Amino acid sequence: MEMDKFSAEILKGLAGEDVAPPPPRRPRNPIDHWTPAVLLERAAYLRKLARLSDGSASETLREYPQHAAMLSFRSRTGEAEIHEKIADLFFILAGAATLVTGGDLCGARSIGPGEMRGDAIEGGASQQLRAGEVIHIPAGTPHQMILAGDQTVAYFILKQQETA
Repeated sequence: MEMDKFSAEILKGLAGEDVAPPPPRRPRNPIDHWTPAVLLERAAYLRKLARLSDGSASETLREYPQHAAMLSFRSRTGEAEIHEKIADLFFILAGAATLVTGGDLCGARSIGPGEMRGDAIEGGASQQLRAGEVIHIPAGTPHQMILAGDQTVAYFILKQQETA
């Protein structure tokens, strides 16, 4: 006997009358869709949070089995970092920043399994990032977002698990 029919029989016995089984559950839509307008609205909220903290704020939009979608806003230079098994894919939504990649992490310290942070990167390559641009940072690559003056940047991040 199907579970819905079984439930209806139990309810009939308790209520003394026929009770329609609940409608079948529809599967959750597996598609996530964030428009630029929605992302920029969330980034405006993160901007407010960043003002109350160290100049940056981020949120995880969704976690998946092998990756995560995040949104971040910065008004100050971030720490240098290395993710041993996670690649970052940045989609710059608004603003501009300088991204330093490669080189050596200065003042490196572990913040968790496979995650290192530091004060700066020595000997890395710099490139300007602007709205509309996309950059992929492979796992194990030191990287740091640098902001000068009153620069700000809002960006979507896809954190992808990489296997050796």
